[in-house]
Amino acid sequence: MSEALSIHHDQAGHQFEITVDGDRAYLAYMDLGKQTLDIYRTFVPNSLRGRGIAAQLTEHALQYAERMGYTVIPSCSYVERYMERQQRLSNN
Repeated sequence: MSEALSIHHDQAGHQFEITVDGDRAYLAYMDLGKQTLDIYRTFVPNSLRGRGIAAQLTEHALQYAERMGYTVIPSCSYVERYMERQQRLSNN
């Protein structure tokens, strides 16, 4: 079960991040211009794995992209799989 955590958007550093007990997880992206974000990395340290943190970071980033009118390129394999799962769920 995932817990609700506070996600910080570091716009200058192009990252969404969560810090829990001093350990930092993040999702990194590049703004390619023309309303396009390339999400290229998610990282969750071993101490925080299995808590749904990567999913929360991904969902937060995708909501931000949608709100701002961005198209997302999922270069990160985790984000690509997450988006595929969400697409399958919305089609059922």
